[in-house]
Formats: sequence, structure tokens, C-alpha cells
Amino acid sequence: MRPLSNTLCALLFCLLCAAGTQAQQRPLLTEDVDIIPPGTVRIEAGVDFEQNARFPLSGLTGDLTRVGVIGVNIGLSPNVEVQVDGVLQNYLSINSMNVPSPIPLNVVPGANSTSDFGDFTLSTKIKLRAETRRSPSLGFRFGVQLPNSNQARGIGTNQTNAYGMILVGKKFGRNGRFNTFGNLGLGILTAPTQLFTQNDVVLYGLAGIFRLNKQFNLVGEVNGRANTRPGTGPLGTESQGEARLGLQLRASGLRFDIAGIAGLTRFSPRSGVTFGVTYDSPNIFTPAR
Repeated sequence: MRPLSNTLCALLFCLLCAAGTQAQQRPLLTEDVDIIPPGTVRIEAGVDFEQNARFPLSGLTGDLTRVGVIGVNIGLSPNVEVQVDGVLQNYLSINSMNVPSPIPLNVVPGANSTSDFGDFTLSTKIKLRAETRRSPSLGFRFGVQLPNSNQARGIGTNQTNAYGMILVGKKFGRNGRFNTFGNLGLGILTAPTQLFTQNDVVLYGLAGIFRLNKQFNLVGEVNGRANTRPGTGPLGTESQGEARLGLQLRASGLRFDIAGIAGLTRFSPRSGVTFGVTYDSPNIFTPAR
């Protein structure tokens, strides 16, 4: 399927959520249990730069720039949130390519770059239980990744993938100053080069945000997926993981963020940096009761 239109240190023992009871996200990939207030919308946008990114399915390696890393979250009720996230455009500066490629490519031998639309993910997050003094909060998140990319461009896999994750969170310190949360689940990834084949990978994340003061939060995480098949698994479904460490800054009604990235597996980017901005709207609609 083609794009809908050409229009998103293995770290310290990670740190998490800070400001009040609202969910915190960028620049983290690990999902917080908390739900944004019902009737509000959260809009995130950012840019990622990754060095030595590897794409075993196409045989390409290079430096990847992801422009328009976007996310839109909508609070439907006190315990339900729907999410849409993806990448508007990926640009790969090619350092090397396998000849012949494992799949047919629309990239000529010797080309120095390629670009493609990113795959988008539709998700629903449900908060199952609020945190108590002794026990953590619990939630569940499930969704589907759409095949918006064009595998012939060498960056995306153009496959439909599904996932489900258990979310756990616990705040510590005065006024929840130090909030930790983790994710554990299963991803069902279609094998791009093998008919009627999938790879069930373990999804994991451990993250945290520590509130330094009213404006600054220190954030960090380890996040990724682990192959469950012998060897490295089918092409396009290999283990991937990364660590992130950065800051969030609140100013002018927005939340700005920046983080460094370190790859943790053979098929992860070696290093990188991400930065972006988040806007939380006031109540703009009345949720159904």
C-alpha cells in the first residue's frame, strides 16, 4: 500500500513524570499511564537526527533525519485516550547499501540519499486503576501501525503491525516529584519477505521524569523491542532498542524538549538527538457521558 498522501549509555535507571497528574510524553517513547484531561487535545511535533541508522530489509545504512515526528492525543474520558502518531517525512543520507538488495528498490546503486513518508500508528490507551499509596497505577494500550510507507524507498517496511502493552506507573517524593513508569507487551510484526509469516516481539520500556523545578524536568528511558525468533528473526522485524536522556522546559504555554539518543542493539542507530514542542489545549469539547 502506498502513502495515503505525501503530506512524525544504556541509561540510568530511568526517571519519569513530573507536572501534576497529566501524562508526559515527548521526548520519551515509553507510554505514561496517566490520561490527558477529557475534552482536551495534546499536539506534539519534533525532529529526530540519527547517525548510522540501519535498514536490514533494504540493505541501506546512513544518517536518518525524521521531519515532522507528530502525535495527536485526545482525551475522551477520565480513563480513555486515543492517539495518532507518525512521521511526515524521513530523509536518509546513504552511507552504504547491499548490492543486490534483499528487496527490489527504487534507489539506484550509488545514490546518496532517499526519502519516504513514515508509517502512522492508531492507538487507544485505557487507565484501568489509579495509583494508591502502596500500589502503582495500571493501564493498557493497544493499536495498529498502518502501511503508509513505500518499501521500495528503502526506509519503511510497508506492513500492518499490531501491538498491546500493559502500562504501570508509580510516583515518588513530595507531590509526585519523581514519577516512574514502565511498559511490557507484545508486538505482532508482519515479516515483509516471508509469505504468511509474522514475528511476535516483546515490547518493553522503562522511563521516568524528575521535576527539577516548575519549569524544568529531567527525563530518561530505555525502550525497544526484542526478537523472539531464532537468530535475528525475519528481515524487518529485528530487535531494536535505544536509551534517551534529556530535558523538558515549560515556557509560553508550551513544553519544549531535547534528548540525546544511544542505540542499544546491533540494528539500532548508533546515536542521535531529538527535539520538539508540545501544546496542551484547554477543554475544546464535552466528552460523552
